[in-house]
Amino acid sequence: MHKYIEVLQKEVAPAQGCTEPIAVAYGVSIAAEQLEGPAESIQLYLSGNIVKNALGVGIPGTGRTGIDIAALLGAVIRRSDKKLEILNGMTEEQLQQAEALLEKKILKVSLKEDTTERLYIEAVVQGGGHTGRCIIVKSHTNVVLIEKDGVASLKKEVAASEEADDHVEMSVKEIYEFATTIPFEEISFLLEGAKMNRAVSQEGLRGDYGLRVGKAFSGALGGLMQPTLGGDIVAAAAAASDARMDGCPMPVMTTGGSGNQGISCTVAATALAEKLGKSDEELARALALSDLITVHIKSYIGRLSPLCGSGIAGGTGSCCAMIYLMGGKLPQIERGIQSMLANHMGMICDGAKTTCALKIATGIQSAVLCATLAMQDISPTEKEGIVCKDVEETIRGVGLLSNKGVPQLDPTILQVMLNK
Repeated sequence: MHKYIEVLQKEVAPAQGCTEPIAVAYGVSIAAEQLEGPAESIQLYLSGNIVKNALGVGIPGTGRTGIDIAALLGAVIRRSDKKLEILNGMTEEQLQQAEALLEKKILKVSLKEDTTERLYIEAVVQGGGHTGRCIIVKSHTNVVLIEKDGVASLKKEVAASEEADDHVEMSVKEIYEFATTIPFEEISFLLEGAKMNRAVSQEGLRGDYGLRVGKAFSGALGGLMQPTLGGDIVAAAAAASDARMDGCPMPVMTTGGSGNQGISCTVAATALAEKLGKSDEELARALALSDLITVHIKSYIGRLSPLCGSGIAGGTGSCCAMIYLMGGKLPQIERGIQSMLANHMGMICDGAKTTCALKIATGIQSAVLCATLAMQDISPTEKEGIVCKDVEETIRGVGLLSNKGVPQLDPTILQVMLNK
């Protein structure tokens, strides 16, 4: 199997709801499954990035936001085999049970202070004289510890566990060659994710979700927004995020552990392919390019980061897909990446919430612009800002900025969020 097929199969996966609170529900579910009766107390120890991304996001099918209801649903549902689709099929009775636990205040959430991991979830659930414990590290489903009453049924050394934040050995040139030459049938599975995310987009345009950013770009809200091809593409992507961040129960296909990144990667490309009358094969190749470029950039930024992965990485992947669908080749794709990273390096991540749709709209709007410039062979040069002569050097610079340049940004963002 080609290494990039393995990457796509690993990094493109379905999820219902925002991945951070749903990962918390998944971890609590595993811990609760170690009990022989109902949960009586739950203690969560979470990294700052998990807290940041779970505080303000809608939880599907609940009408509520945040960590508490997600964690308590995990304790009630106990279907860890569903992983990030654990809430799919949730019943009204299960929701009522979780809300009853919410009233009893059995949940306590603490910051995990003594970890350098950006993604860390530890759930300790007690009930019936037993204690279940689960730890998830580095990626949303990477379980490294399961215990019942202090006896481990699963234990992995973190250093030997899935290194989701490590650099994936890729290059833009290799990705382009793979996406344009791999037999169509080997990447046709990507079309299912595009269909899934497009359905969420259409729901976002029909309903009144979140800030209605997608509707604004579609022209449905009047004002200064008039329908255009570029506006329709932005509207499609933003509407999907509007719906998802406001608790729409429909699943989305994630990329690199993020539903909003998956939306950025796929929806704009799908909308443009529809407008241009492109074939399923052309769309699948564009999606492979978009997903892999996003994962490539994220391998430097980190799975959870002080920088916005949806706007920076997902938007850049989307730009590359649009260039491909307009007939661009590798030189134009490299130009599009240079322009996108020059423009979006400063976009911060201040958690998952309805304003993510604004950032996705900004990212896709920029992707439309940068793709248009790239098709005219226009892009910044190494004389300008952080842009380097080689596109791979520019991407490495993104990682340097995220990991070394802004070490205090995440704690400061969280401080502002928690002190409001």
